[in-house]
Amino acid sequence: MARVLYVEDEPLLGKIVKESLESRGFEVELIGDGARVLGAFEAFAPEICVLDVMLPNRDGFSLGKELREKAPQLPIIFLTAKTQTQDLLKGFESGGNDYLKKPFSMEELIVRMENLLRMTRHQQPIPTDAKASAVKFGAFTFYPQKYELHHPHAQHSLSHREAQLLGILASHQNGAVKRKDILLEVWGDDSFFNSRNLDVYIAKLRDYLKPDDRVRIITLKGVGYHFMVEE
Repeated sequence: MARVLYVEDEPLLGKIVKESLESRGFEVELIGDGARVLGAFEAFAPEICVLDVMLPNRDGFSLGKELREKAPQLPIIFLTAKTQTQDLLKGFESGGNDYLKKPFSMEELIVRMENLLRMTRHQQPIPTDAKASAVKFGAFTFYPQKYELHHPHAQHSLSHREAQLLGILASHQNGAVKRKDILLEVWGDDSFFNSRNLDVYIAKLRDYLKPDDRVRIITLKGVGYHFMVEE
């Protein structure tokens, strides 16, 4: 099936989940200490990470962010007892693809894992129109294949999702793109969780684009987004 880096500091729960996943054919590396996660990631090379938020020595959100920088396409599922909306958004901001609240059923966890693995293995490329060696808009130069956005006074290394989303917008310069179409192309479905994830990524791109007010992502309420580039 797939190699799973499972990070959980509750020994009994960790044992139960590990054995359940292994019975379904997954290869599981169980880690109970946040300080050991990055070393285990390098040695184990997981295809997906299931990451508890509350851990000794390092919290799951900071680990998720670092894992996302190391592996832009790695699916990450956060597990947490926290239920506040701000916690949900923090999880997505930290690089999570999905968020499962404790207590959870093994069936739900496995379905979500399989969905993320399927999406990753069939990841859609950045649209052809935006896949040139360089795409220019305003003072920016976007390099889709290098996952980089350059401005005369700043340079950003983009995650795979950030680059994919910017590529979609860049291929619709001064035109509209439907929110649902973005969700289906980038995440594979338009669920509530993915919709909130899209909001986080749009906010990130807007922040990157702030240095040039000629380039804006305008929300079209009930429709999607307009990528405006003024000459």
